[in-house]
Order: sequence, then structure tokens, then C-alpha cells
Amino acid sequence: MEMDDRLSHLEQRVQLQEDEIQLLKAALADALRRLGCYEEQGQGPKKRAAPTKVRQLLQALPSKPCSNGYVQQKRLGGYPSSPSSPKKEVLLSIKRVHCPFVIDIALMSENVNLPFFTLSLVEDGYVRMFLRGRPVTMHIPDKIRDSYSLDSKAELPEHKLKLQWVYGYRGRDCRCNLYLLPTGEIVYFIASVVVLYNVEEQQQRHYLGHNDDVKCLAVHPDMVTIATGQVAGTSKDGKQLPPHVRVWDSVSLNTIHVIGMGVFDRAVTCVAFCKSNGGAHLCAVDDANDHILSVWDWQKEKQLADVKCSNDSVLGVAFHPTEANLIVTCGKSHLNFWTIEGKTLTKRQGLFEKHEKPKYVLCITFAENGDVITGDSSGNIYIWGKGGNRITHVIPGAHEGGIFALCLLKDGTLVSGGGKDRRVVYWDHDYRKQNEGEVPEMYGPVRSLEEGKQDRLFVGTTRNAILQGSISEGFWLMVQGHTDELWGLDAHPSMNQFATCGQDKLVHLWDSSSFQPLWSKYIEVLITPLIDVTWLVLDADTSDLVSVHTDGNEIISVVKYSPDGNYLAVGSHDNFVYIYAVTENGRKYSRVGKCTGHSSFVTHLDWSTDSQFIVTNSGDYEILFWESSSGKHVTSADAVRNLDWATSTCVLGFSVFGIWPDGADGTDINAVCRSPDGKLLASGDDFGKVNLFSNPCSQPRAPSHIYGGHSSHVTNVAFLHDNSNLISTGGKDTSILQWMLS
Repeated sequence: MEMDDRLSHLEQRVQLQEDEIQLLKAALADALRRLGCYEEQGQGPKKRAAPTKVRQLLQALPSKPCSNGYVQQKRLGGYPSSPSSPKKEVLLSIKRVHCPFVIDIALMSENVNLPFFTLSLVEDGYVRMFLRGRPVTMHIPDKIRDSYSLDSKAELPEHKLKLQWVYGYRGRDCRCNLYLLPTGEIVYFIASVVVLYNVEEQQQRHYLGHNDDVKCLAVHPDMVTIATGQVAGTSKDGKQLPPHVRVWDSVSLNTIHVIGMGVFDRAVTCVAFCKSNGGAHLCAVDDANDHILSVWDWQKEKQLADVKCSNDSVLGVAFHPTEANLIVTCGKSHLNFWTIEGKTLTKRQGLFEKHEKPKYVLCITFAENGDVITGDSSGNIYIWGKGGNRITHVIPGAHEGGIFALCLLKDGTLVSGGGKDRRVVYWDHDYRKQNEGEVPEMYGPVRSLEEGKQDRLFVGTTRNAILQGSISEGFWLMVQGHTDELWGLDAHPSMNQFATCGQDKLVHLWDSSSFQPLWSKYIEVLITPLIDVTWLVLDADTSDLVSVHTDGNEIISVVKYSPDGNYLAVGSHDNFVYIYAVTENGRKYSRVGKCTGHSSFVTHLDWSTDSQFIVTNSGDYEILFWESSSGKHVTSADAVRNLDWATSTCVLGFSVFGIWPDGADGTDINAVCRSPDGKLLASGDDFGKVNLFSNPCSQPRAPSHIYGGHSSHVTNVAFLHDNSNLISTGGKDTSILQWMLS
């Protein structure tokens, strides 16, 4: 066993040394190229002399392949995972004719950051760049070969993006994050965007001041000023972005104050304004081990007091509505009453005495007389007398399972929301049950409650949906979202629609004009208990399941129809691409080919406009070409360099290599797409950014417009058919952003 370990270690050492040698060669090649350029500039008519020496020194570099087929030797140890690298992905394709579409689930690879260099040998008709020491060769089309220069500068695109609509809501793990403003807008958040949604006018506005996940939200007594807290993050250049609270104006969307830079740890999880002194004070709880509770004069950005709140999780914080110096916190195994005395916070624990002490106190609100009302994980509602820390009244078993939300209506009625039974229950002034309703199962348990107009309620759910309704009318959907990481995205070929799918096994077909799902489908098909290698065909009009197929024994990573609709290509983590003939108007699929030649899993693919060829990328940064009719590997550069491609979703290729930044590790860019008019390229990266480039993007380090909003890796991007909008999907933030081109 010791000998095997030593051999493994030596193989790793050898591989690392080979990588280093490759990087040194790349660096030398780049330096020699630049030196050659300087010598040419200095020698004038003798400019052909210097490149000869350069060419001799380049002999040690990998020879020019007909297609990029670099083979990586099997690595025994593997590379550590990048913090931003996703673990799984779900992809989806919509056929470019009237036909069903396909979904599948896939696993991403793990990589480390290594430098990136470019080298051009234009005289030989190709450009080569290096990712993690691996050469990536891209062939220059004949029509621009003579005029192409690596030193030319790319231009910024004339178009820009403006965020138009945000799909989704963060209810799965955040609380007290849904409020109604006097403007008729409801305010909530997802990813790093705070959304102000006018339900009646069907319009959204967005506060974009945050640079990472928003975790909490509070509305000032003036109903205009809003405070939102965020998690710590990391910038693209590796710098730490501290957690903080931003106080902003909901009318102008301007930031008024930024609080707690360098004070909070990990994240700000709870925030609240004081209600009885004009809202002059703000309190916040961070995610440190001791969950520090701090009180601030937010207008002066000055901390007044802080204290260790609890070793266990803190789920809620609130100022008492009439006592400005009293704060209540709740969470795991505790309910605490804090009195502010100068710079000190003094704690009194809530005494459960003879009553059942719950594992979690989940939510807090206040009665009209100042009593504190709590809901807990045992389904009980406790009323705590004003000014004290003892229970004065109990509603035992108010819900089956935990009570996730409490809301006191203007008429004094108490409303509670169940975290398991999904019930919404109304209680009168004496805490007697008046009425109850139920949230539909597909939307999940209640997470938050907010009083609406007339007798209606807004209900946020743990399945990231927002509903509106009443006991008498029932509840209907207003905001729909995914509940788990999503990777699948494709735009309809002729309508303002797009489809998404995710790890939550949900497929949504969205209308980009009404901003609502046309239908949603929960996929329950399981082929094996360990790995799902299935791809499914659904009818895009009815969402009916058309057929189920499997290929290989590895996860499927990419699927795409040919432009003429006669073929479907399925890329897999088993390194193969399976080609199917599509007949009977998209309802019958027969395998006609299998593309063999990749040394790593297939990541992206595109079809030629005549549907005769396929180009693919792999996890080893290969670019390979195939005949669609036979699956044969095309090794002739002249056969493929002048092909026109129907789409541009491969992240490696001559027309897109300028999207890669310096220092890229090969997994930093997850997706790219070309606009229907051919003028723009959009990419989504691991830093939560959407980038807009001019197309083609064939110059190193091309400039781009950069847009935030996502707080996780951007997993996919797609333009709508009429060039009006760009859609982007977040990974773990579960958000879908719709951008308008301007």
C-alpha cells in the first residue's frame, strides 16, 4: 500500500511539473511574440528577420493540431474545489422548431486557479490560448485570416442592459422579508436584489446597492426608509466584501447610509427599526459564533451598544412598539428581552415555567396592548405580558408543526402561518379561532405574512413563492421561483417565452411579457436510486411527458436540437455525444450516432447552420468537431474553419475567446450566448456577473459591460428570439433575471 501511495504521489508531482513546464512555455511564447513585434517595429523593411528566431524558439511548444484534442493523463489526486465552483447543474434545451424540449441533470468538475496566456500564430491560421497550462487551439476563418491581428482592440458594445424583472423570492431560509408599502408595492428580496413590486400595475423597481446575498429586511415607521442586511462576499479579484446594513430610500432608491462595515461577522441575519422614538435607532444581529446584537444610531452610522446574544441561531429581532429601550430576540432554545441602558444591553430570559419549552421560538409580533406574541416549533402560540418575561396566555397546538409567521392586522386580529400544515389561521382579540384557510401544497408552507388591502393577505412561502388572497377567495400565485440550484435555460425560437429547470425537479415555461409561468411541471421520473442519467421530452404547449431516454452511465450535461429540427445532440459526462434522429413532429427519437474522442466530459455544444456539423467543448478545454450524420470526428481544420454556427454557446472558440479574463481557471465562465442579430455576446461567470460583449469577441481581454444582481455563479444566459431581452439564471441563489436591451 505504501508503494502505491508513493507512486500516486510521484505521478502527481510529474503532472504538476508538466503543467508548470507548459505554463513556462506559454509565458515564453507570449514574451517572444511581443519581442518579435517590437523588433519588427524597430527594423522597418527588415521585419521578417526577427520572427524567424522566434519561430525557432517556438518549436518546443505543442505542434499545431487540426482540432483541439489535447488529452489529459488521468490524475489520481485531483484538484481542490474552487469556492465558487458549482457541484451540480441542470440544463435544458428547446427545439428550434415547434417541438418538445429536453431536460437533464449534470455534475460539474472541480478546478484550481492558474494563469491564462494567449499566443497567436496567425500565419498558420490559428490562435492558441492556454487554460491551466492546456493549449486551446482555435482556427481563424479564411475571410478574416489576412486582416486579423491579435493586437487589435475590441470595442465595447453599443447596447447596454437594464434589469427589467426579477423572478423568485427568498423564502426557503429567510424570515420577515415581505412588506407592503404605501405606494402599493410589496418589497422583498432574492439574490442581491431588493424587489419593489407593484401588483396592480405589474411593474417592478429594484434596489441594486448590495454586492452579495441579502438576508434580512426592515421597514422604517415612516414607511419610506428601508434597511437591508447582507452576507460577506468575495470580489472578482479575491478581496473580502464585509457584511453590512444598507439604509435606503424606497422612492428614489438612493442609498442613505451604510452601517457596520468591518463590524459584523459573516452575515447580517436580522435587522429592525425602533418604532417608538421616530425610528432613530436600528438593531441588527450578525452570524458570528456568539450572534452579536448591536444597536445603532443609523443616521450618524454610530454604534450605541452591543452584546453577545446567543451561542445558538437567532431567528428574529424586534423593538417593542411602545418601549424604545426594549428589544426582543428569538431563536433556538431562547426568547430574550433586552433593555438598553446607555451603552449596555441587559438580558432577561423568557420563563416558560410550567409550559412546554420549544426547541425553537420561530417568530415574534406584538398585540395592541403591548403584549409579546410568539410562535414556536411545537405549534404553540404564547402571549407574554407587557413589561414582563412570563407567559400570560397560551394557544396550545395552534398548528401541526412549527409556526413560521405571525401578523397582527390593523383591526387587532392575529394571523398565524403554519410551517408544516400550510394553514393560515385567524384569531380574535381573545385568541379564539375565527377562521382558517390553506396554502396549496405545490407552493409549500407559510414563511411570512403581510396584511394587504381590504381583507387580503400576502403570503410568502418556503418554496420561494408569494401568494395573494383571503380565506374566502383562496390564494393565488403572484411570484413564482425555483427552490434549488438551477442551470437549465433556453429561449423559445419564435415567441417571447423561455424555459428553466433546476435541482428542485421543476420545469417552468415563462411568458416574458406577463412575467408569469405558463405552466410548471414537477418531474418525478427516477431511473436509478443513485444517479439520474435521464433526458426527458416534454410537450411545450401542454407540458405533457412525451418520452424518456437514457444514455450511458454518467450524468448528462448538455442537450441541443439541430437548426432543422431533425436531430438532437446529447452530451454526457461519459465523454460521448449521442445523436438522435427526431421524427413524428418531435415525438420519436432514434439514436443514429455516437461521437467518440473527448478525453473529458462534454460541457457545451453548437450546431452548424446547415445541421451537418457539431462543435463541442469538454472539461479538458478541448474543441472537437463532428459530422452529425455519422458522429465521425472531423480532424481537418480546413473542413471546419469556415463553418457558420447556428448558436454560439461553446465557451471556447475563435469567435468567443475574448470573453476570458486574465487569470481564468477554465471554469470561471459557465455560459455564453450570441444575440439573434449577431451583434452581441453575453456571458455568465462564477463571480455573479453578467457580461455583455460585442460579437464576434476574438481579441484577448475584450472589454464588456458588467452587471450584478446575482449573488451566486451565473449558470446560464439566453437572448429572446426578438433581441428584446436577455435572461440569466443564478445557481444557488435560485434567481432568474430578465434584462432589457437598450
